[in-house]
Amino acid sequence: MSSIGTGYDLSASQFSPDGRVFQVEYAQKAVENSGTAIGIRCKDGIVFAVEKLVVSKLHEHGSNKRIFHIDRHIGMTVAGLLADARQVGEMAKDEAANYRHEYGSPISCKQLTQRVSGFCHAYTLYSAVRPFGCSVMLGALDRDGPQLYNVDPSGVYYSYYGCAIGKAKQAAHTELEKIKMNDITCKEALNEAAKIIYMVHDDVKDKSFELELSWVCEDSGGVHELVPKDLFTAAEKYAKDSIEDSSDSEDDL
Repeated sequence: MSSIGTGYDLSASQFSPDGRVFQVEYAQKAVENSGTAIGIRCKDGIVFAVEKLVVSKLHEHGSNKRIFHIDRHIGMTVAGLLADARQVGEMAKDEAANYRHEYGSPISCKQLTQRVSGFCHAYTLYSAVRPFGCSVMLGALDRDGPQLYNVDPSGVYYSYYGCAIGKAKQAAHTELEKIKMNDITCKEALNEAAKIIYMVHDDVKDKSFELELSWVCEDSGGVHELVPKDLFTAAEKYAKDSIEDSSDSEDDL
């Protein structure tokens, strides 16, 4: 029997002869088909930016957001199947609330990430369930300072200074590597985050999208929230102007 998937992809609990779990790899593909989301860990907090693809002109503006509030100091952004991501988000909210109720203090981002990763990993172990088709980023400003983590469908998590998930993650990673994240504030990072989202958007395959921006930093009082309207407008304008200037420079050449 071939190990390219035939016969070995019917259950998340089955390995192929070369040690692969195809159901988990298929879940990764669902993430790669989603709009891009990025997270930037700055010296004073975390910034999230999301390319939310608009599949119909009839959709109400602002619906089906891909940025979630988990606790006062923790935010989450997702790529992949939105219904799956909502389920992971609800679990994360419950864990954060239970910790606060039990210990009387907010949960750290690392502890919450460990619990979320364990939850996602459990869904890769049994034939009666399937892996979550989403990858989530968790960001917080807690007692350890700014923290940014990513959890993939397999349950593996890593800590990042800058992270991108979704269909254009490679191009976004290239742009993120150019940013000196330890030296910039969240206000400065807003412009860079919006610029990256506009830069990696594919106008040919995906006609329109909505930009989503959120942060948790000293300017927000340590609370995760959507970016204020004036800063959002300024960041979006900066991104559009940068793309136009880049296009004009290429035309001149």
